[in-house]
Amino acid sequence: MNEQDEQPIQPARFTPPPATGGPAPRPRRISKALAVSLAAAAAALWFLFTAQPVLFTFEPPYADLDIDGGISIPLGERRLLRPGAYRAEVSAPGFGTLRTALTVTTEEAQSHHYILGPEPGQLSFRSEPGGAFVQVDGEEIGQTPLKKIPVAKGDRQIRIAAERYRPFEQTIEVIGKGEAQLIETTLEPAWATVAIDSIPPGAAIYIDGAERGATPAQLELVEGERQLALELPLHRTWRQTLAIEAGQNQTLEAIALQPADATVRLSTQPPGANVTVNGEFRGQSPLTLMLAPGTEHQLAVFKPGYARAARALRLSPREERELNIPLQAQLGEVEVQVLPADAEVLVDGKLQGRGSRTLSLPAFEQGLEIRRDGFRSHRQRFTPRAGIRQVVQVRLLTESQARIAEAPPQIRSPAGQQLLLFQPGSFTMGASRREPGRRANEVLHPVALTRRFYLAEKEVTNAEYRQFRKEHNPGKIEGNVINKDRQPVVMVSWNDAALYCNWLSRKAGLPPFYRAQGGKVTGFNAAATGYRLPTEAEWAWAARAQGGAVLKFPWGDAFPPPGNKPVENYADAPSAYITGRTVQNYRDGHIVAAPVGAFPPNHRGLYDMGGNVAEWTHDRYGIPEGGEAPIVDPLGAADGEYHVMRGASWAHGTITELRLSFRDYGLDGRDDLGFRIARFAEPPLAGSSP
Repeated sequence: MNEQDEQPIQPARFTPPPATGGPAPRPRRISKALAVSLAAAAAALWFLFTAQPVLFTFEPPYADLDIDGGISIPLGERRLLRPGAYRAEVSAPGFGTLRTALTVTTEEAQSHHYILGPEPGQLSFRSEPGGAFVQVDGEEIGQTPLKKIPVAKGDRQIRIAAERYRPFEQTIEVIGKGEAQLIETTLEPAWATVAIDSIPPGAAIYIDGAERGATPAQLELVEGERQLALELPLHRTWRQTLAIEAGQNQTLEAIALQPADATVRLSTQPPGANVTVNGEFRGQSPLTLMLAPGTEHQLAVFKPGYARAARALRLSPREERELNIPLQAQLGEVEVQVLPADAEVLVDGKLQGRGSRTLSLPAFEQGLEIRRDGFRSHRQRFTPRAGIRQVVQVRLLTESQARIAEAPPQIRSPAGQQLLLFQPGSFTMGASRREPGRRANEVLHPVALTRRFYLAEKEVTNAEYRQFRKEHNPGKIEGNVINKDRQPVVMVSWNDAALYCNWLSRKAGLPPFYRAQGGKVTGFNAAATGYRLPTEAEWAWAARAQGGAVLKFPWGDAFPPPGNKPVENYADAPSAYITGRTVQNYRDGHIVAAPVGAFPPNHRGLYDMGGNVAEWTHDRYGIPEGGEAPIVDPLGAADGEYHVMRGASWAHGTITELRLSFRDYGLDGRDDLGFRIARFAEPPLAGSSP
């Protein structure tokens, strides 16, 4: 800078220009563009001050985000959004599109994470032969060939099946993301050719019930067990189970068809007679019999109390014959012993004389009456048995004696068991040697029971036994509890069962039946009316005797038991892993012991006499001697180590064990063995031997 430049600046006077006489100039207006810019700037500032940064993350991370419903400014992984409601759409190649509502609040640090599922894969299926049914994860999707079927990503179970071919099954990984995959297979045949012929030919062929032509024929049969049947007029239907293996062709030997059976409609007078053909039991009359033609058959009909009737029959193919056989009644001897000695004896109201006597009477049920002035009359029903001498003992009581001796029809023990009163009679114990399943110790022998007795409706339970021994605990069998209060007590020896009876007698104030010393039973008092185990004869009478006949099984005479409604607790299919045996086609709903009384009672109102658990009886074990003279009020063998068990249990399932005549023996307890209680209603008649 020179000196001239350093001279100070001087102020100059300002003189306004002269007035022109016009209006003063007005300020210029702000331009329209500038106004718009200022408004936009203000709006932007307002948005920035009121918007919230929202973090968005995705799976997969490269997904695209579109937001609808307001201004959205991207800031890296965040978006600036004002508080409010929006619609968000997330998409990525190979994945589905996610559309969802989005709400932005005034809170800070808001974030949203979206996960996209992959698009399904495109699966195609081909098979040889075509037309096979395709399943994916058990859901049928169509028949081959199939093209581009959408299937979700992941491991999928594929099944391709066609009739008469083995199915193709495989687990595959579906890639997804719209990628195409092809599953292709050739199914293996699942049949074999079987050549079938018959003598004579022309028989209709049925496979599993469907007609498939006539013999001779060659059939393609699917592998497995197939039921083959041949039918030809005037011939018996022939049946056989075929085991078919794929690719293993068979030629059956020519099947010789037999002439068709003849039909005999058999009836008897009276009905209910047992019928055998050539020695084989065929049922009870009335009965329809199918018999082979052209040969002689020996027909036999028999019924207790009637003479056996026999016929020889020879019939033609498909012949139908009506046959009625009248049965002749047989006579049986009945020895009636009465006190007082001059009492009158009447049978079906007809006087037979006074005092004890032996009567020869028809072998069907009749009414016996013993009467004398000053005494209460005695009446009972009985059935004479042909060839078996029966004994009936009756002691009349005066009215005062009768009132004392009258016993209630039901009583309850101190432990809570209910007992029923029974007036027994004569019957036959054991089983015929010809009876299927019979054992050598089931000797037929007549028995006469003269003493009235009480017998418990149900087996003794765990709860009732623990009143006597609270520590008793039979535990479990293969994880199945047998210790519940209402289950029958098991794992009790004969000795402990007898001591339990003595404990009940003491509680009731009755004379004990068993003599015991040091916890060991040493004998018994047959005249005592205290609680005891039922005698074997009492048990058999209560379980078997029904009118003039005896039951073979609790449900009747035919084996096995009916499968439509369980009658007792036996070894059924669910029990097999414990018992190793089962009653075919039978289910009773219990693996081990059931609660007592879970099944219907028998004809005498007693429960579980033929099942649930076997039962101790009073008698020592022995094999009875047969004979015609009845044994009166038997109490078992005079000596012996073991005691008799009667009745089947949940562990039994054979024809031998389920019969009511089945006898077993032992000394110690078992997990399927219990007992029920009994007692005499009154002391024995004076002068008689207990």
